[in-house]
Amino acid sequence: MLQIPPLSLYVHLPWCVRKCPYCDFNSHAAGSDAPRGRYVDALLTDMRAEAERVAGRELVSVFLGGGTPSLFTPAEIAALLDGVAGSFSLTADIEVTMEANPGTLDCGDPLGYRQAGVNRLSIGAQSFRNESLAALGRIHDVADIERSYAAARTAGFENINLDVMHALPGQSVEDALADLRRAVSLGPEHISWYELTLEPNTVFHARPPPALPDEEQADEMQQQGQALLAASGFERYEISAYARRGRRCRHNLNYWRFGDYAAIGAGAHGKLTAAGAVSRYVRPANPLQYMESVESGRRGADSVVLDADERVFEFMLNALRLTDAFDEDLFEARTGLSADLLHETLTNLRDKRLLEELGGGHWQVSALGQRFVNDLQAAFLP
Repeated sequence: MLQIPPLSLYVHLPWCVRKCPYCDFNSHAAGSDAPRGRYVDALLTDMRAEAERVAGRELVSVFLGGGTPSLFTPAEIAALLDGVAGSFSLTADIEVTMEANPGTLDCGDPLGYRQAGVNRLSIGAQSFRNESLAALGRIHDVADIERSYAAARTAGFENINLDVMHALPGQSVEDALADLRRAVSLGPEHISWYELTLEPNTVFHARPPPALPDEEQADEMQQQGQALLAASGFERYEISAYARRGRRCRHNLNYWRFGDYAAIGAGAHGKLTAAGAVSRYVRPANPLQYMESVESGRRGADSVVLDADERVFEFMLNALRLTDAFDEDLFEARTGLSADLLHETLTNLRDKRLLEELGGGHWQVSALGQRFVNDLQAAFLP
């Protein structure tokens, strides 16, 4: 039987100083010219309507993503989070994450973000070599990373993630490991370490940068980097997520366990379970269109109910990202479907040594399967 899962809130803040050539997120170059005040007002209006849809349910996490949320001042972030507290019921230990780029974190004192209610900061470091940062089109340098990190600690942040990329233009295996060592040396609670990919509709996809590492080099970076992180006390719990004990990102775990998430902001995606159905919706991607839709009362977010095939695929798409075992009981609770629908595919993947059957309806991605997650996920396509 379909059960109501935990609920998170995603808030999209869409502007950046400059669009990075590898970025395929819904972000728009605007910087100081962005109509931030109008946008915050639209978010607060949208937030109240969204809270009515999920009345009686508690939020377990809030994530302010972008774009570059740290382009917004502490006062604007405080207004948003005050709105969240006034519109939703919150768990006592709610996790509130804000993404920040080192080149824009000094927009407001990090202490202001902490006082506004942000208790987890995700800093987009990406690399600790200035040459790599320039190749990626980043607006910060290594000194900015270290200065921003120190300022966050001084402000009282006790839960910090660093984003670090590998397989960068001209990067050697030792360069990638040196980046990780620098990240670890700062002492974050969490590191998101992921490979540069040339996503469609990006500058890098249209014009790939020179001297990209080949597949063999990228694989060697991955293997040696995982070993370095493990030896440094970081547990890998998802394809690109590594955390110290007790510091896994609760917001992202709710996604990967097929939980629910309300969504506000330009291009934000939501997923809600209600009345025996699972539905998805997406906000207008253009910030101006989003603001106009909210201001006119239309809100621009028609829901689409997922059919059985879509629920199977989306549950497995997320569950297979995790290193922890997933179980058939959770599948049935989150999708409302019988686990019998999975058995033939699960057995085939087990026989190919991509999955391990642990008994009692528990399954885990094998070490081999972790290297071929895309193939695993594709096995559940409708």
